[in-house]
Amino acid sequence: MHRVEIVLPCLDEAEALPGVLTALPSEWPVLVVDNGSSDGTAQVARAHGARVVVEDRRGYGAAVHTGLEHAGAELVAVLDGDGSLDADVLPPMAAVVAAGRVDLAVGRRIPEPGSWPWHARVGNALIAAELRRRGVPVHDVAPIRVARRAALLGLGIVDRAFGYPLELLLRAGAAGWRIEEVPVRYARRAGGRSKVSGSVAGTARAVRDMAGLLR
Repeated sequence: MHRVEIVLPCLDEAEALPGVLTALPSEWPVLVVDNGSSDGTAQVARAHGARVVVEDRRGYGAAVHTGLEHAGAELVAVLDGDGSLDADVLPPMAAVVAAGRVDLAVGRRIPEPGSWPWHARVGNALIAAELRRRGVPVHDVAPIRVARRAALLGLGIVDRAFGYPLELLLRAGAAGWRIEEVPVRYARRAGGRSKVSGSVAGTARAVRDMAGLLR
């Protein structure tokens, strides 16, 4: 049986975390990376059985990279801690990676009504189209994925902000990784407002971070 560790990069997700942690595969260890929360995210995570490490450098990529460095399993699953993504897809995603069929399993969001604002969806679609033009077979730059920990670290990803998922896909494509996209239900987040899709400004910051990688 393959061992998988779940990495949850979190910034102020105390409200969502209890439901998120309950929905994850119970036999997999969970590592919450607290990215400077002020709402007690770390305490909530520990109270629900998760291991916690702190990354004070703000940025999604910084949190994910720290999670990879501290994870102890051969395979890692990374997803957001806001409750928007259906964790039921994780076991089949991990299975295809563990079996050697693919190097990277990623989610393709299937949005429920009201879950994905138009500005975030348009920005995502444009970036995904450019990725396909470059030979990376994805339709989403989704915040849920499974791969081997050592291989992810070996890609040498340097972005520590919102560009991290895009740089991962670009480097994986350039390295000839076999990538499989899996549909994943995308619901309204469980608490608060998304740092990216929750506002036009947040989406613009993410697109700005990613656009520099596509030059």
